[in-house]
Amino acid sequence: MIMSKKAARRLALGLLASGMVAMPVASQAQYEQRISNNLANCAPGKGPAIRVTITDIKSSTGKVRLHSYYAKKSDWLKKGRWLKRIDIPAKAGTMTFCIPVDAPGEYALGARHDKNGNDEDDITIDGAAMSNDPPINIFNLGKPSVKKATFTVGSGVTNVTMRMRYL
Repeated sequence: MIMSKKAARRLALGLLASGMVAMPVASQAQYEQRISNNLANCAPGKGPAIRVTITDIKSSTGKVRLHSYYAKKSDWLKKGRWLKRIDIPAKAGTMTFCIPVDAPGEYALGARHDKNGNDEDDITIDGAAMSNDPPINIFNLGKPSVKKATFTVGSGVTNVTMRMRYL
């Protein structure tokens, strides 16, 4: 049976309307996924994931927020362009996080210690840390280039250590 394009379109619309045929749904947004800090995702044999150790956290007040990014200038430290985010209460000293990634590749990480928990960037109060520990200072407004923060994640668990810095 040969059908005209117009008739085929009507048939397809009718089937969609009846629920007999499912319309492909766009994939879920790959950005802005809030996740819990599940260290089991970084156990031996797991991955791809990043086990992040953040050192030099000054106090146990507020929270520490960790973001993962694709290692692209268009995404790095841009609002709404982070992949996954973990928020947990701050603990003075060292904290460990696990961020799963969707696939091996190049990524960058940024963390902030929101000491007073007000969800605002208080540059003279809050701390910041980034993968590869690039210099963070008032002259680059705490935003070094993505090249300085980029690292490669393989199919297993990649270990990254970052130092929290305060002005």
